[in-house]
Amino acid sequence: MRFPIHSTLRLSLSALLIGTPLLLQAQSLLDMVENATGYDAQWRSAQAEKEAAERRSDQARAPLLPQVGIGADLSRAQTRLNIQDRQHTGTTHNIALMASQSLYRPADNVQLSQSKLAVQSAQYALNAAAQDLIVRVAQAYFDVLVAQDTLAFVQAEKESVIEQLAAAERNFEVGNSTITDTREAQARFDLVRAQEIAAANDLQVKKLALDKTVGLIQSQPWPLQHPFTLPEPSSENVMDWVDWAQSQQPQIRQAQLGLDIAKLETDKAETGHLPTVSLTASVGQTNNRQGTLATPVNGMRSQQASVGVALNMPLYAGGAVQNRVRETLALEEVARAQLDEVTRNTVQATREAFYGMQSGRSQVKALEAAEVSSLSALEANQLGYEVGVRINLDVLNSQSQLFQTRRDLAQARYGVLMSNLRLAQASGTLSMDDVRKIDALLQPLPAAASATTSGNSTAAPAEAAPVTTAPQQ
Repeated sequence: MRFPIHSTLRLSLSALLIGTPLLLQAQSLLDMVENATGYDAQWRSAQAEKEAAERRSDQARAPLLPQVGIGADLSRAQTRLNIQDRQHTGTTHNIALMASQSLYRPADNVQLSQSKLAVQSAQYALNAAAQDLIVRVAQAYFDVLVAQDTLAFVQAEKESVIEQLAAAERNFEVGNSTITDTREAQARFDLVRAQEIAAANDLQVKKLALDKTVGLIQSQPWPLQHPFTLPEPSSENVMDWVDWAQSQQPQIRQAQLGLDIAKLETDKAETGHLPTVSLTASVGQTNNRQGTLATPVNGMRSQQASVGVALNMPLYAGGAVQNRVRETLALEEVARAQLDEVTRNTVQATREAFYGMQSGRSQVKALEAAEVSSLSALEANQLGYEVGVRINLDVLNSQSQLFQTRRDLAQARYGVLMSNLRLAQASGTLSMDDVRKIDALLQPLPAAASATTSGNSTAAPAEAAPVTTAPQQ
């Protein structure tokens, strides 16, 4: 069982981060997630919604507490009696202190219970927003790393093609090859150059997306360590993940609370038939400076005090209570159906994430084997080219296959890390501990290297074993 994620996402940088990107280079995934907690609009919106729910809960408690008020008035009256031709003018001052305390108001008690559940629901919404933030930051983080590796591999392939082109030209000059080898190498160079331009542009776009997500400028992620070992999942049994999802997934917990709130709404509607009882008390004073027409004295003062119990018993409300109860019962069915739908969707998403994670792990292992095979094939083609049983195009194709395999392998490794995070999110177990585990697989960049990398468009790929080129003749 993992603790709710909101307790881990500290907001110590919020005052510095909200609304303004910072010129920082927080390298690790953990640093970038923490930076994003003060910058991301969705996360801050979920925080504000939770605070609003807490304030609404305080409001729901208010009717159950004593209500105290003070009232005062000043009036001046003129009375004329035509029979006796008498006229009287008097000024009256009234002031009173009034208090009441609810003794039995079941609707208010139900409302308070609903507000407490609403606070819990907002907390689960905040947990879901935190998990979503981790996934979005990680996706942008790995997108940059994939783009960096792609560009680095394309540039490495370009260097190999350049050397192969130079070898073909020298062989043509001495008569050991035809012009076809040179033309093929030149065509492959032009193609790789176009791929390099596209990869460089894609890297810039991915960096901008990461900066936008985390609120930084020129942020530079850490690359994967080499050699890289795939992290083991918490469980190899899909049903374990499904069970965790059904018990911990924030959206399921929210839907269950929604059903509980709907049931309480029915209880509140049924209280429309019940009486309400309140304790009331008041104390006041009246001053009449000129008396009255019947008692024309110079002034009169009176004081009043009262304590009582007020009972209000509804008898008939035109059928409003009965129809309100029927309405809330229908809304209960709506909430129950929504809970079923969320549960089914969550279970399905968890299963898909689990099988996606397994598939990704298998793909990485297959691509690792393919990389070894591609390197062996390249070496064999280079040797064949040297002895004249392979043509230059065979070497170029082998080079292209090797670098494409390495690009696919790097992308698959990042994909496995993202699959692990998405599986944890689907099951509701995603926490900052998962982020720390990923950080342990990354290679911290020295300060100088970080500054250099952020100023250039390339970074070292996660794995780039040396590639031999065709022998020169």
